[in-house]
Amino acid sequence: MSTLFGVPVDAVYHLVFALTSVLTPVLGGLAAVAGIIVVTIAVRLLVSPLTFRALRGQAVQARLAPEIQRLRQRHTGQPDRLQRDLTALYQREGTSMFAGFAPLLVQWPVFSVLYLLFRSPTVAGGPNRLLSRDLLGVPLGSHWLSGAGILSVHGVVFLGVLAVLAAACWYAARVARRALPQPAAGGAPVDAMPGSQALTTVGKIAPYLTVLIAAFAPLAGVIYLVTSTGWSAAERLVFAARSQPPAPQPPAPKSRAPKPPAPKPGAATQAPGQPAGAKRRRSAGR
Repeated sequence: MSTLFGVPVDAVYHLVFALTSVLTPVLGGLAAVAGIIVVTIAVRLLVSPLTFRALRGQAVQARLAPEIQRLRQRHTGQPDRLQRDLTALYQREGTSMFAGFAPLLVQWPVFSVLYLLFRSPTVAGGPNRLLSRDLLGVPLGSHWLSGAGILSVHGVVFLGVLAVLAAACWYAARVARRALPQPAAGGAPVDAMPGSQALTTVGKIAPYLTVLIAAFAPLAGVIYLVTSTGWSAAERLVFAARSQPPAPQPPAPKSRAPKPPAPKPGAATQAPGQPAGAKRRRSAGR
């Protein structure tokens, strides 16, 4: 165990194991799995302000992408002038080119602690007792390639969890790609945003890369990856729902003044301002 993460890993281990002990009378053999899921969600919930800050930064950078593209075209061969104008643009918008990535980097140590806990055979000066628990008879400390074969219970459980992870990774990457700048008019891709091409590439390979890592991780680590990846997709969906502009309201119908009732046939017409009964008096005088 690395001394850098040793203390936080030990602290989280005691928390997860205590939660597992509490849930065992209710969930039985699934208590350890439930403990991993609950602690992972709790940690993700605690760092969610940083996640939403990163998502806001990515959204602002995506909105500024056309303007950045114009600045790059205007200052071709003038890197100093381009950098000054980009800095002024970011300052005017109250953001920076790293606004979409810096909060995610801050979260990296937290996620490293969780992943180390669920893959380390020894923790807190002794064996990791969480890994001796099981999911449907498969120990949480076992690896996919160390089982009796694909058709065994061990292989079927791993394949099922890996399939769920692949689906979660694919959906999270799909949601992430929606936040990238859309092609500009004329069909040319908008690649002005710093790191947009890298994000596109990562979004395409993320499902396969994460599943590949999980294939060599213990079952407890795979469950953590499934939970964390699903939570990431849910956060992006919530952010997208909050960021959508309100639907335009239809214009209110114009109010029309009520028309005066039509005069009855044969009735005398009274001129405006004429006293009532004046017409009758003139008729009687005749």
